[in-house]
Amino acid sequence: MTNKVKRSDKPTSKVDKKSSTKNLFLNVAILLLGIIIIYMTFSIISKIFIKESDNGLEDNKHTASNIVQLEVLNGCGVSGTGQKVTDFLRKNNFDVVNVSNYIVNNQYINDISHTLVIDRIGNKANAKKVADLLGVKNENIIEQINNDYFLDVSLIIGRDFNQLKPYK
Repeated sequence: MTNKVKRSDKPTSKVDKKSSTKNLFLNVAILLLGIIIIYMTFSIISKIFIKESDNGLEDNKHTASNIVQLEVLNGCGVSGTGQKVTDFLRKNNFDVVNVSNYIVNNQYINDISHTLVIDRIGNKANAKKVADLLGVKNENIIEQINNDYFLDVSLIIGRDFNQLKPYK
């Protein structure tokens, strides 16, 4: 007596269908993850090794922005000076985001002799644009980059305010 087990040629069992669906899903997931990894690798390599127009960034430092955001600080002690200069700047399409007194170490400073234009982002062209409009001398344009400021230029009005263009 020999017992022979008959094999079925039909792969229609539920276990086979579940495992083939699971395998298909896993293969698609592996393929998608592989594409994402390749894209991310290419992106990282291109940022590290391919220098994208550093000259373009340098050119921006020599060109003034269309909209210059600045703060106007009264450092001369004469009331209303900051507002008059602010009105003049706004009429000339500058975005004045703050008008205040010049304060250092919680102390109001009102004895600044010369008006200062301070570049805050490393684009001195913006500061020069403000200085030219107001009639501030080039030697009174300084650079103090401060990443905590969300503006391009700080203007500190000095006791020479009556020589600025809004007062002429």
